[in-house]
Amino acid sequence: MEQLQLWKVLICALAVAMVVAAAPDQTLPGCNSTCEGGNVEIPYPFGIGYSSTQHGQPCFLEPKFNLSCNNSNLIYGSNVTALSINVTAHQMEVSFWVARSCNETNDTSPWMKTANFSVSRTENKLRTVGCNSFGLLAGVYDNSTYATGCVTQCYGKELKIDDGTCSGVGCCQVDIPPRMRDIRIAAATLSSDNLTRDWGRCSYSFVAKHDSYKFSTADLKSFPNKTLPLVLDWTVGDKNCSGFESNRGEYACKENSHCNDTDTDFGYRCTCDHGYQGNPYLGCTDIDECKTGKHSCISEQHCHNTDGSHICLCLKGQSGNGTKGSEGCHEKDVVTKVVIGVAATIVILFVVITSLYLIYQKRKLIKLREKYFKQNGGSILLQQLSTRENSPQMTQIFTEEQLKKATNNFDNSLIIGSGGFGTVYKGLLENNITVAIKKSKIVDESQKEQFINEVVVLSQINHRNVVKLLGCCLEREVPLLVYEFVESGTLFDFLHTERKINNETWKMRLRIAAEAAGALSYLHSAASIPIIHRDVKTSNILLDKTYTAKVSDFGASRLVPVDQTEIATMVQGTFGYLDPEYLRTSQLTEKSDVYSFGVVLVELLTGEKPHSFGRPEEKRSLSNHFLSCLKEDRLFDVLQVGIMNEENQKEIIEVAILAASCLRLNGEERPSMKEVATELDAIRQMEKHPWINRDQNLEETQCLLHEAPSSIYEHGDSNSHQYTDSIRDHVLIALDNGR
Repeated sequence: MEQLQLWKVLICALAVAMVVAAAPDQTLPGCNSTCEGGNVEIPYPFGIGYSSTQHGQPCFLEPKFNLSCNNSNLIYGSNVTALSINVTAHQMEVSFWVARSCNETNDTSPWMKTANFSVSRTENKLRTVGCNSFGLLAGVYDNSTYATGCVTQCYGKELKIDDGTCSGVGCCQVDIPPRMRDIRIAAATLSSDNLTRDWGRCSYSFVAKHDSYKFSTADLKSFPNKTLPLVLDWTVGDKNCSGFESNRGEYACKENSHCNDTDTDFGYRCTCDHGYQGNPYLGCTDIDECKTGKHSCISEQHCHNTDGSHICLCLKGQSGNGTKGSEGCHEKDVVTKVVIGVAATIVILFVVITSLYLIYQKRKLIKLREKYFKQNGGSILLQQLSTRENSPQMTQIFTEEQLKKATNNFDNSLIIGSGGFGTVYKGLLENNITVAIKKSKIVDESQKEQFINEVVVLSQINHRNVVKLLGCCLEREVPLLVYEFVESGTLFDFLHTERKINNETWKMRLRIAAEAAGALSYLHSAASIPIIHRDVKTSNILLDKTYTAKVSDFGASRLVPVDQTEIATMVQGTFGYLDPEYLRTSQLTEKSDVYSFGVVLVELLTGEKPHSFGRPEEKRSLSNHFLSCLKEDRLFDVLQVGIMNEENQKEIIEVAILAASCLRLNGEERPSMKEVATELDAIRQMEKHPWINRDQNLEETQCLLHEAPSSIYEHGDSNSHQYTDSIRDHVLIALDNGR
């Protein structure tokens, strides 16, 4: 019998030892877990002094967590007794004094320096007990003092209030403001009338846990407590969680834990990951849900613990689902399993074969599209656009079916023009917008670069006198570009179609020239990256229904880096408009466009094509013939018959001089497109306001054309077609150093 009792004692002792051994350590090695004779556990990051086995290593994480012992009492700060420490909730319960005021010299107004701990606003209340009493709680945050308080009142000689309530009569309470640190509590009596004397002369104020004090009217005459428990919230460190992304060495959270700075104004907290438990500042351990009953399985036998979680299985020889609420586990049905297995295999094979066929077809289609994409220069386009900023206008990607429908399968009757490397069709989109669709004639390496160059250039431009690119299509063998539709043809057609020539014709020509010059000026100096058109001619200037100019065909254009004034290229352009300096040096500059625009101005003045083998040899080159006539004082001989009259004679002469300046052989002596556009606008103003004396702004004109005479011309009889000496001098100066 005695042996049996001895065995029972041994078994109980062993069980206790196993529990103790299983309990994870809450302190660092060599550190005390309690004060001697005390029963308050001291979990890390809190600690007392230094480790006895770790060569003087602190038992605490930071100085603010360093506690001390006073006999068996655990002391926080200088004189505050700690009652408990909760690592999970990050709270510490301490014993704090009650403030008392009895109009005596021994009144108390306790204070506590909480360092970076704050008074918990969720666990505490500020209460004041007394008749006609006032309680105050003051704290410091960010070097500023904040305070709150409450007032009690008593009416009649007999208090009509139930014990346990604290509603303002004899007892009041308020919530604790956030971030209250380094607190001080004060109590005061507001009056000393007979009523106060009947119910006691003292006032009491304190911060305490919700359930640590229950009001009683007897407390008005004699308050029973000198101290009450108070809860402090604590955090570690002085950074939030994001402050440790670059420096993990100072991170206090150990294995299987994470940082949490929710609802903290200073520092952070460490919390065990889901499925783990313990002290996150020492490292959390796995929770065996199967042993603790925290699993979701039918029974412990069906539960299998995993690191941080668990899974529910069926026992050997069973099938089904071992999770609670499921169909459960049952004995395996071999026949059913075989049937299901065969059916599943057939389904899987069908799905696999079908998927492989669809993948094959999809890859075949993708390869074909990739072939066309590369063939149309798509790789070059992506490379070009990747180095550019976003286009100011959204470019739409059209499908081949959309454009086929818009052009009635590219019907030849809808062809409206043919460019240097493409055919242009008129099309109508589904939203009833009329567009012009440009298709390359053939696919070769040279045209790929031109096609992609036009897309890149137009994506950089947003100007009312530049034709708008609406989108493109690359998924077919021949690439397509979609433009806004410009309905009145080209300037070339306008000039070389027989029509009545009069002053209104000249005004329209002058306006078109000014608009085209403004667009080219924008390309040269106002676009995000300067653009040289490289093929300026009348057939590349379109006219809309109001005969507004639209510069088009940017297949030959070039983007010029801002740090360059010229670029070396293979010579490209249209015979008759081509800059002779560019032809000679292969150095493309903005002045190459200026020369070509000078030819356009001459074409506007004369109504003749820039080059024609049907004319005599000395007149085949229109620009050379024009300049020759200027030198020989025969401007009227080269002008289109009927275009000049007494009203516009001065304007025409100024445009002729401007054209001559643009046609100088030396590119540096030509004006810029901005200067050309400005001069044309000024000439148009003279047209609108004929009373303006252009001779008064002669210095500006002289600066533009590098001249210095005091007057440009004198008018005689419009039928005489004779120039004065000053006109001759003016023209010769404009052409000087250029021929």
